[in-house]
Amino acid sequence: MSHSLYRKPTTSTDDLLQVPDLDALLFLLDDTIVKPPRVESVIIDGDVVTEVVVAFIGLFFDLLSNTSAGYDLFRKSKFNEAMKALLNSWYTYLTDPNGDSNSSLTNEELGWFSPQVLEALESDDRGNFNDTYVCPDPDAVNRGYDTFDAFFAREVQADARPVDFDDDKSLIHSACESYVYRIVRQVKDHDRFWLKGQSYSLYDMLNRDETYANKFVNGTVYQAFLSPLDYHRWNAPVDGVILKTVLVPGSYYAVLPDDGADEDDPDQDPGSRYGAIVRSQSWLTMAATRALIFIHADNSDIGLMCFIAVGMWEVSSCEFTVSAGDRVKAGDALGTFHIGGSTHALIFGPGTDVTFADNIDPDTQSHVKVKSVIAQVKKAT
Repeated sequence: MSHSLYRKPTTSTDDLLQVPDLDALLFLLDDTIVKPPRVESVIIDGDVVTEVVVAFIGLFFDLLSNTSAGYDLFRKSKFNEAMKALLNSWYTYLTDPNGDSNSSLTNEELGWFSPQVLEALESDDRGNFNDTYVCPDPDAVNRGYDTFDAFFAREVQADARPVDFDDDKSLIHSACESYVYRIVRQVKDHDRFWLKGQSYSLYDMLNRDETYANKFVNGTVYQAFLSPLDYHRWNAPVDGVILKTVLVPGSYYAVLPDDGADEDDPDQDPGSRYGAIVRSQSWLTMAATRALIFIHADNSDIGLMCFIAVGMWEVSSCEFTVSAGDRVKAGDALGTFHIGGSTHALIFGPGTDVTFADNIDPDTQSHVKVKSVIAQVKKAT
């Protein structure tokens, strides 16, 4: 199974991607926001496999987003205001305990607790579902989740994801359960985004806050993305004090148009125009709806750092559980995503000498557990 889970479907769902006109699109959107995200079977290399489709509305826009017209449309504030209203309506449905949004949490074929999907939920060393996550009723088929959002934003059991080596304050811990995407050093305050390069631009990432952006110039950015199968809560990577939290409105479906998937793309055929949002993850750190959390680490060799939670496609809610002035320890809750797959970044200043662990490999997009060690900082000389 593809871990990014944004492959173009090749079964009946593919028909839904062929939207002939605006009326058809509105009909499809109306139909989608009164149903929970579902699971599909797709054909990959002639084999039928199970694919988790969570960013379902985004499928309607996938090809359009990878055009110059889509790039212009999906960055317009009026369009994103309208989409936010629609997504908030879907979020209301997915969080209503009196509704039926948990109807897809079954063990029937392609239900979220069917054998094939449960296998995916436990893949990449995530562990047995009931032993890993907080289940209101472990013996029930739906594990006691009364809404789809309760399942999607489920908490992890503390003993299933301990803070590794919590007594060593030189360590950086994974803020999210995720796949390693990029590590870039010597990041600039202002930079231009090219189709292939996608350089980070601190000023834009940090909501055009020059004061904070200047503190990270020539620093390091670590980025990793969450699949819909992952635990979607954010946890503190270090001990420290929350200095500031900022919720930044942004785009939901805008991407950098490109020439299609590369030869080594894990999810798409070479040249495929689908999946541009996955290939645009670095750019999304400055364009998409996102949450910023600035932390002053207790360890002076780390100092100021920033956590960025970036919504991708349907993620219309980035929820903080901390405020400015709060003290956190590594592993403490910071907030959570809702609805869809997401990406996140950690930013360190130029004085933070970060060495990443051997298993933190962007080339293989290794999967790392939340609270596990991803890096260590050297003591300043």
